[in-house]
Amino acid sequence: MNNKPKEIAVFLAIAVLLFVSSCKSAADAQPIAEAKRSEALNAVPPKVPSSPFPNLQAEILDGRNKTTNSPLGQFDFKNFTYPLPRGWQNPDESDLALTNGRLVPVSVNIDEEMSDEEKIERRARRRIGMSYVTAKFLDMTGDGQDEAIVILKVETTGAAIPQLVYVYEWKEEKPGLLWHFRTGDRADGGLKDIRVENGEVVVELFGQDRFLLGEVETGKITGDEEQLCCPIYFTRTAYKWNGNNFHLQKRRLTYSIEDPSAIPVENMAEIVNAKEKALKIAKKK
Repeated sequence: MNNKPKEIAVFLAIAVLLFVSSCKSAADAQPIAEAKRSEALNAVPPKVPSSPFPNLQAEILDGRNKTTNSPLGQFDFKNFTYPLPRGWQNPDESDLALTNGRLVPVSVNIDEEMSDEEKIERRARRRIGMSYVTAKFLDMTGDGQDEAIVILKVETTGAAIPQLVYVYEWKEEKPGLLWHFRTGDRADGGLKDIRVENGEVVVELFGQDRFLLGEVETGKITGDEEQLCCPIYFTRTAYKWNGNNFHLQKRRLTYSIEDPSAIPVENMAEIVNAKEKALKIAKKK
């Protein structure tokens, strides 16, 4: 008997069963694949952790006062020579010259076993480094013309942010220096903001009762203990141009960063000194 028809029938039946099975598997798998695709599309991207340290440069780097009609706005302060204020001078009292906004520091190691003459010679070869931060344009003198405020950062090769601030007028077709001063490092008298309000130059420095005396910032007062990274106070002072220099106005206001609603303390150093004096008198009795 010829079994070929039976074999063909069995083969066709198996083929049909395999086809149906594969179609069912594909149909069953489709919802799973679509669900996975939907999950991928709707997945929430992981949050980038924010820095635990505050951005202490936020205000001086914001967009305020970045343009002017003065020729100072077109001047290239990134390729310019600046005098150094007291406390940051080079050993030979030379000025600093930025090239493309940068001046690389020159550091020279000194070994205690060296002779005094060699130590002196090596110190004389040291040079301060500097980098351009920003420039702002404001009427600092009240004459109706903008001056340029140029902010530079001292290169310390570390996390410190001591800065130098220069105020220039446009005079005889070039920048003419009116004022320059240094600021401290972050919570230790670092620069928070500089602006003009009601005809006065407002300077804010981090720390308690920190202000400017000519070219330098004042030091810490007793009890001002803060982490360098994270200041909890700042001081607001005002300066007015008198034709020769910027004169400090009387009120020095210390504000709490942690409690912005707190009433600022006026002239805190005098309060602290008065308390210390009273304690000394009490101890003598």
